[in-house]
Amino acid sequence: MDDLAERRMQVVRDHMRLECELDFEAVLETFAHPRYEINGDAMVFDGRDEVMRYFESSRTPFPDQGNELISIAHAGDNVHIEMYLTGTHLGPLKVGDQVVPPTGKSFKVRMAGVFQFAPGSDKIVCERPYVDPAQIARQLGLG
Repeated sequence: MDDLAERRMQVVRDHMRLECELDFEAVLETFAHPRYEINGDAMVFDGRDEVMRYFESSRTPFPDQGNELISIAHAGDNVHIEMYLTGTHLGPLKVGDQVVPPTGKSFKVRMAGVFQFAPGSDKIVCERPYVDPAQIARQLGLG
């Protein structure tokens, strides 16, 4: 594996660790331009302000949200990961027009993600996590 592929995979590992540490300023530094596309284009957060809003909205209900890396692979200008997403419902959760009060229950779901890099760069241009929110809702007793 070449040096660029190794650097990219390390950037993804660092990015994931920094998210767990809630060091969002450092997470933003892993991007050339911050962008998340959740489940394809179901929810898009483009630019610093929108990505910071995403961090706030996802960590308010799950302040201990974490990830456990299962596998990582480099392909072309992408790094693909498989991981467990974990968290405990400790804050208000907005679901559509409703706000669900904390259940205190935890979840652990398997998911995948793609980190896209600019050609020749070790800076992320887009993170695309893929997760089934129904699995999380079931584990929280909401669905």
